[in-house]
Amino acid sequence: MARVPLLQLNGISLTFGGEPVFSDLDLVVQPGDRVALVGRNGSGKSTLMKVMAGLVEPDRGDVVVGPGVSVGYMEQDPEMAGFATLGDFASAGLAPGDLYKVERAGEGLKFDPARPVETASGGERRRAALARLMAEAPELMLLDEPTNHLDIEAIGWLERELAATRAGFVLISHDRAFLRNLTRATLWIDRGQVRRQEKGFEHFEAWRDTLWEEEDQQRHKLDRLIKSEGRWAVEGISARRKRNQGRVRALQALRAERAGQIKRQGTAAMALEAGPKSGRKVIEAEGISKTYGDKVILRDFSIRILRGDRVAFVGPNGAGKTTLLKILLGEIEPDTGTVSLGTNLEIAVFDQARAQLDPDATLWDSLTSDPSMRVSGKADQVMVRGVPKHVVAYLKDFLFDERQARAPVRSLSGGEKARLLLARLMAQSSNLLVLDEPTNDLDVETLDLLQEILDDYDGTVLLVSHDRDFLDRVAATTVVMEGDGKATIYAGGWSDYQALKPSVISEKSEKPRDNKAKVKQDVKVKPGLSFTEKHRLEALPAEIERLEAEIVKLEALMADPELYSREPVKFQKATEALVQRQEKLAAAEEEWLELEDKASTS
Repeated sequence: MARVPLLQLNGISLTFGGEPVFSDLDLVVQPGDRVALVGRNGSGKSTLMKVMAGLVEPDRGDVVVGPGVSVGYMEQDPEMAGFATLGDFASAGLAPGDLYKVERAGEGLKFDPARPVETASGGERRRAALARLMAEAPELMLLDEPTNHLDIEAIGWLERELAATRAGFVLISHDRAFLRNLTRATLWIDRGQVRRQEKGFEHFEAWRDTLWEEEDQQRHKLDRLIKSEGRWAVEGISARRKRNQGRVRALQALRAERAGQIKRQGTAAMALEAGPKSGRKVIEAEGISKTYGDKVILRDFSIRILRGDRVAFVGPNGAGKTTLLKILLGEIEPDTGTVSLGTNLEIAVFDQARAQLDPDATLWDSLTSDPSMRVSGKADQVMVRGVPKHVVAYLKDFLFDERQARAPVRSLSGGEKARLLLARLMAQSSNLLVLDEPTNDLDVETLDLLQEILDDYDGTVLLVSHDRDFLDRVAATTVVMEGDGKATIYAGGWSDYQALKPSVISEKSEKPRDNKAKVKQDVKVKPGLSFTEKHRLEALPAEIERLEAEIVKLEALMADPELYSREPVKFQKATEALVQRQEKLAAAEEEWLELEDKASTS
């Protein structure tokens, strides 16, 4: 029996005043699809997702939602008028019996449901919108950059939730590890064309490069044909004027085809120039600590950073990563201990809050108003690493077109704002680069280029990021802040830290599944169960019973000795389903034991 699609786009065309964003686009999302939606910044990913959500009306074509299918869209800037708290917004429309889902999502995503809407930050609002979507649990989830403003722990929670869901989802993200771990198909938007591959993001770059290579070969053949036919037109047409008009028209058609081809967007012409060499010692901190009221940010921490080091700072939001950076840079005094900076330092900072950008200023003003970039007496030029350059030419280096030069910063997408900040940063020469969440909103190609630039940079890099893949590519040392004042130094990037960290940190993932007595022995007992844990403890017996029944059915099916030879595909699917349910059963039993033990000892 054929599956009914969750969502279908038929002949969608959309234009915003210039080149078509999409033209005659057909797209189907099936139940259980896990789709990565990728493309360059400005290619139309968010627009396509809004078309799928019914928030943008196409010029032509139909958006068809399957019968009874619920579609949920995570808003980038959710409208919360009329709601007093984030919890009120996140639980709107839920049945009273489902309110625990918001509390559970709040714990995983780290947002406070009691936070008043009027005092909530943009990141808190987005987390509330994500919690609302996860609590609603629609059949199709449309997720546009869900990991922005999440720390690594919250990203891990969300990744596990999406891995376990039966819902279909379409996912836009700059986080390669997140995409690799979750997706099974890829939609690629490139110059108004949407292609689909039935493989996850892990295979995207090889697929993209293969298609681009084929495109380059076809363009090269077309250029050679046009050149050959053009030579014939000049040398031989006069003798065969009437007889060869068809060939002339064919040449004109070839030239029109070549002119109509849309050139691929290049990568930004980003470059970093290290200033004069700093001293060998860049920063040395001895026994530093910092406390704000009752909150301990840092306790007895020491580090020595040498010229050329790449040091990453990771940990939960609020653990004090940015505070530690400011202490190391001399912007904040520690309560105890000493910090000494090396000689001849030239520091450049990338600010995650985008506070360096005035939303009402134009891109032109954002560059020319910067004192470090101003060229005396020339309002149309900026100083780029000691050399004057026209404002528009420099903006073009970072993939902005001439029309955007006089547009306000507020009109830019998140990725464009990040590129504008990089343009300001890279105009300076420096030998100490401080990058606070530089990867947010950047597309894959720009992230690749940024990583290559950092590899070649002669100076020192201090990096704060929740992007696990980027940490692995850049960091040679990782400082892990756990939120209790403890900061621990590990060699390597995120994956190296995961391999080296003490077992107590990953206790939950390392508890044995087959030794119930040991499970009970290893559990850290906390007084009482939370509301979510009580509900989970009540629900687990039914879930365990259901999984056991499904395992019995699958084992009975596979007991047929002729199934493999008669229906090998069905046998393979049954095998995979059996393994999956056995793993889920073991995890559910382990979880029940832990909660039961906690309840009995409280």
